[in-house]
Amino acid sequence: MADKGIALRELDPRDRYKLLCGVVVPRPIALVTTLDENGAVNAAPFSFFNVFSESPALVVLGLQHKPDHSPKDTTRNIHRDGEFVVHMVDESLSVAMNDCAVDFPSGDSEVAATGLATLPSVDVKVPRLAAAPFALECRRHVVLNFSPDRELLVGEVLRIHAREGLVDQASMYVDLAAYRPIGRMFGNLYTTQRDTFALTRESHAQWLARQDAKELKDA
Repeated sequence: MADKGIALRELDPRDRYKLLCGVVVPRPIALVTTLDENGAVNAAPFSFFNVFSESPALVVLGLQHKPDHSPKDTTRNIHRDGEFVVHMVDESLSVAMNDCAVDFPSGDSEVAATGLATLPSVDVKVPRLAAAPFALECRRHVVLNFSPDRELLVGEVLRIHAREGLVDQASMYVDLAAYRPIGRMFGNLYTTQRDTFALTRESHAQWLARQDAKELKDA
């Protein structure tokens, strides 16, 4: 009998979560700051996150609600103000990022609790984290509801702040060795991005020439 794979609709949601998180790895981590109604800075990490488009510049965040289906602080703040800052997480920020995942009472500032310093943003009211290698000032573009527990937020990136030395502004290349980003695996596992290799994308003509050369060599 042919392998029919795993039907996700037949899995318990928790098992579905574990499987997807174990298969789609590594995932980039967004440490997101927002402002609550009292002006306190909320910070929360998300690994259901990625860049979606460059024109317009868009990122996507998977927002999960509480067990009673009420929105968490980040979701509620973005619903109200439409502004947020996405911080990329490097090795030096990893412990603070994990601390921001602690279930602090609603209204408590993770930024204040962890002692993270902030800097003013330019295009949004939400402050950015001084320790982050990159901070992306974002404005809500659209929110899509898929269930009582899940929303997909699409945000437009208005401005990127980079730590000194990370970006060659002439070429817009990022120095990966200086950046040292981390990725989310599954459970409590994370990964560094130090072991890399290159693959050059070929034109069709280059690919054909390589195949011809291989056939001649094997003949």
